[in-house]
Amino acid sequence: MLLRGILLALVAGVSGCANGGVAGAPPAMADAPERLPGGGAAAIQVSNAAQLPKAARQSLDLALDRYLQGRPGRTAVSVQDRTTGVQYAFHEGQPFMLASVAKVDILLALLLQAQREHRQLDAHERALADRMIRYSDNECAHDLYVAIGRQAGLTRTLHRLGVRDTYPGAGRFWGSTRSNPSDQVKVLGVLTDPDGPVSAANRRYALGLMSSVAPDQAWGVSAAGGKVALKNGWLPAEAHGGLWTINSVGRLLVADHELLIAVLSERSPDMPTGITTVERVAGLAVKGFTGARAHVTALGR
Repeated sequence: MLLRGILLALVAGVSGCANGGVAGAPPAMADAPERLPGGGAAAIQVSNAAQLPKAARQSLDLALDRYLQGRPGRTAVSVQDRTTGVQYAFHEGQPFMLASVAKVDILLALLLQAQREHRQLDAHERALADRMIRYSDNECAHDLYVAIGRQAGLTRTLHRLGVRDTYPGAGRFWGSTRSNPSDQVKVLGVLTDPDGPVSAANRRYALGLMSSVAPDQAWGVSAAGGKVALKNGWLPAEAHGGLWTINSVGRLLVADHELLIAVLSERSPDMPTGITTVERVAGLAVKGFTGARAHVTALGR
């Protein structure tokens, strides 16, 4: 039933793309010019972050290894704690297909493009962005991918920000963009960093969208607790014989910590199995940073 409900919601979102904006969505603004100091302030922050202390890292490695030994497929996670400056990555290596998580990268590029042009998003762009993030609308995502210059445009934007291990998909295949969790944490960092290139109003707009996703799409890193702004991706990948890619990224405010987290996975036999894996990995990773599990609440609710 979970899978059927999510797929029905996705179909409904696609069919509604051309019908305009979503009631209650926050307005997009561009009240400050884009700033890209030396490749991106947020990218610098991530690269200079301290590593999780050895004992805590070993304990978290062990907990994740034990859990994932009994799970199908491959899973990796990255966390940056903005409160303490500590970061952690587990089982990165080969990149993962992003599926709809790529929509966060597209949103970032769109906002920065508008800022370079010293303008707000127009009504049509807001309508597309609202449905792309809140309802994971694929047609709206494609329209915005075209608007930002497709593969070449997104690649240029990410490289300027220091996100260099992400490879956008060609043509309509933006969902085949390949990346690793640490790069997606960098994307989240750029999108939400008060000292980064995204204006304050656009940061609020992006977080507003990510904290008001459709209820049947609010699984994933939200299971780790706290106030959450997220985006998930799911896809039965033809490249993997129809096995499922299940991904979740987001910002969590939990136990007095501000955490940026990305969990990417592939080759789950079905969607519910992949969701369970991603949620458990997120929970273990957050517990490794906070030692606590908070109640799940959406930002702004």
